[in-house]
Parts: sequence; structure tokens; C-alpha cells
Amino acid sequence: MADISASLVKELRERTGAGMMECKKALTENNGDIDASAEWLRKSGLAKADKKASRVAAEGRIAVAQANGKAVLVEINSETDFVAKDVNFVAFTDAVAQAALDSGATDVEALKNAKLASGETVEEARAAAIAKLGENILVRRIASITTGNNVAAYSHGGKIGVLVEVAGGDVEFARGIAMHVAAMNPPYNKAADVPADFVAKEKEIELAKMSDKDKQKPAEILEKIIGGKIAKIVNEVSLYGQPYVLNTDQSVEQAAKAAGADVVSFTRLAVGEGIEKVVEDYAAEVAKAMQV
Repeated sequence: MADISASLVKELRERTGAGMMECKKALTENNGDIDASAEWLRKSGLAKADKKASRVAAEGRIAVAQANGKAVLVEINSETDFVAKDVNFVAFTDAVAQAALDSGATDVEALKNAKLASGETVEEARAAAIAKLGENILVRRIASITTGNNVAAYSHGGKIGVLVEVAGGDVEFARGIAMHVAAMNPPYNKAADVPADFVAKEKEIELAKMSDKDKQKPAEILEKIIGGKIAKIVNEVSLYGQPYVLNTDQSVEQAAKAAGADVVSFTRLAVGEGIEKVVEDYAAEVAKAMQV
């Protein structure tokens, strides 16, 4: 058996990012061959990835990449916010977003096979990240835009990502709209995009809230009262009707008109939305760990 020196262990650790004891075991198993040991750790990492696959990953990061009229958002999840802030996780997510942009992948399955700058596929790099960081990591969602119009890709603290396509105006205006969408999360773009059944339901609710005395008013007056309330609600749920966050004296519609722009579309992703988080108390978590 080859003598496993501390320097050899250190070299393998720096090369693979695996733990000190894992590196020593890998070198022992492979008679000190560093290349074989690195491969052994890779395979070990894949096994660990399988074991962690059932664990809920509801934290993470929205990574952004943009160039030449193309932009992407990729949501990548981890189990804890601690790992989501780790420099290795951040580097992995940035590399995946760039791979999505370069490959043109528009769905997660295609993205898994896309190559990173390192030559690894996204799926291979994901498995290696799981081995290194010790948590389940999932590439969950991707959103993209390819257009000749102005595009903005905006990330707010890595927790919210927004893509915006704007006809006319300029890139700065598009970015301002992306910041607005991140902050206000409008469900719809313009009043015309608000579904008729939503409007009908709101009318029903507003009518039910009115007093019996108000309901006795003439139909045209009643319609005007209800119409005003519905117009306010529609403004609240549509981008164009909201006060523009960068200039609240204007609505987004007024700001767009002043900029000679029209917001074509937007997409907003927030980390972990729609994922049911499992909450366990500390005592139960310790008891569970003791049984493993």
C-alpha cells in the first residue's frame, strides 16, 4: 500500500472539494493514484446524490445570464439558506445559468445535458456539488427570452429573478420595469390581460359588500360605483395600473408612454415558491438522527 502523505490528501481535497477523511479514504482505496482517487470520489458523490434526492430543497438561488437579446433565469434549490449563500453553490448556479444561455436550453431536462465551461454536464456538476456541500441540490426551473426587443434580466438578492421584454424605450427602462416586477409581483401585464372570470368574481364580491340601502340605488349609479371599485382592483393586479416604483407619481403605463415603450411580457421567479417546506422541531430532528 502506498504511503498517503498529508500533501497528497491536501492536493486531492483542493482538486475535488471533498472532505479530508473522504480524500484519505479515496487515496487508500486507489493506492495513492490521485486521478483514480478523483474518479472514485466522483462515483461516491453520485451515490451520495442518490441518497439525498428525497430530501426537501426549498431554499436556493435564482441565477441570471444575459447577452445579445437572450436572457435566462434558472432556479436552483438547496436544503438550507446557509448552503445557498456558499461561494461554491453560487459559482455552480452562475455556471448553470451561463450554460443555459449558451446552449439555448428551454427546459430542465435539456439543461441537465448542457455543458459547463469546465466540460462537465450540468447533471454531473450537480452531483459533485451535492457531494461537496452535503445537501440535496435541484435544478428546478428555467425561464428564457430570445428577442430583438430590449431585454432585462434582474436578480434581487438571488431570491427573486425577473425577465422583461420591452418594445421601444431602452435597456434602462426595461431594467426599471424588472425591478418593479420584482418588488410588486403583478399577476398580469395590462388591464386587458386580467381574466373576465376574475373581474366577474370581484364584481360579485363588491356587490355583496354593499349595504341594502346602496343596492337600492338606480342601476346606472350602482354600475358606476361598482365599476370604480373594479377599476381600482384591476389596476392593483396589473403591471400597467400600478404606481411605478421608480417614480410613484406615475403609473407604469404613464412611465412606459413617456419612455416610448411597451412592455411585451415579463416572468418572475421566487426561490421555493410552491414547495411545501417540512418543519421539524430540534428535539425531533436529533432523535431522528440518533436512529439512523
